[in-house]
Amino acid sequence: MYAVNYHRAASVAEAAKLVKNGDAKLLSGGMTLIPAMKTRLAAPSDLVDLSRIKDLQGVKVSGKTVTIGAATTHFDVAKDEKLRKACPALAHLASLIGDPAVRHKGTIGGSIANNDPAADYPAALLALGATILTNKRDIPADKFFKGLFETALKEGEIVTAVSFTAPAKAAYEKFRNPASRYAIVGVFVAKGKDGVSVAVTGAGDDGVFRSKEIEAALAKSFDAASLNGVKVPAKTLMSDIHASADYRANLIAVMAKRAVAAANA
Repeated sequence: MYAVNYHRAASVAEAAKLVKNGDAKLLSGGMTLIPAMKTRLAAPSDLVDLSRIKDLQGVKVSGKTVTIGAATTHFDVAKDEKLRKACPALAHLASLIGDPAVRHKGTIGGSIANNDPAADYPAALLALGATILTNKRDIPADKFFKGLFETALKEGEIVTAVSFTAPAKAAYEKFRNPASRYAIVGVFVAKGKDGVSVAVTGAGDDGVFRSKEIEAALAKSFDAASLNGVKVPAKTLMSDIHASADYRANLIAVMAKRAVAAANA
């Protein structure tokens, strides 16, 4: 085992100072970083643990505005009663992530900072028009997610929370890998005062994206039947051992129909 210095930050300000040490990495739930360290894909000199910073934890709902601290676990997102009333679709999404061990340790901030192309939260935040708050600035979701495992975060920048306006209707459906429970295709649909937004995870060859074809159809009528015959182009979708691009294109339409039906239920 190689040497690594562990720091438990008591505040965001302290974490921001500590992360400047050597080749330091921020640690939240550690669901990706720790396995990467075990396999020597990552070898940071320092780990700065954010999980005990109280200011980064919890869900706040003020009117229609929802704010979730970056260190809030998937379990707490799924079980928060205020969120389940304001945006039950996001609480449901969190309940589908991994297994109980992952949900009790993994955090929303860690997930979006990692931006795995098959992660669930990016689709929700993109469809909800969320804002990602950091210790330095506020970043709209459509500017935050840059590609496979890439975000707009700069060196030393720390995600502190995510914030969005609760939609009138929303739902998330995914076709998941039975082993990892990551989305082979996941679709989040949201209807609010600004119209309909549909974001797709697990399928794009450049990460999470919005489906203009499905949005256009649902803008006319927010009903599952309005998606009959809608084709999603396969040319920008990924193919791997789990599914071809053509198969994923079909799955996007199927998951979108299910999501709309759930949103209207």
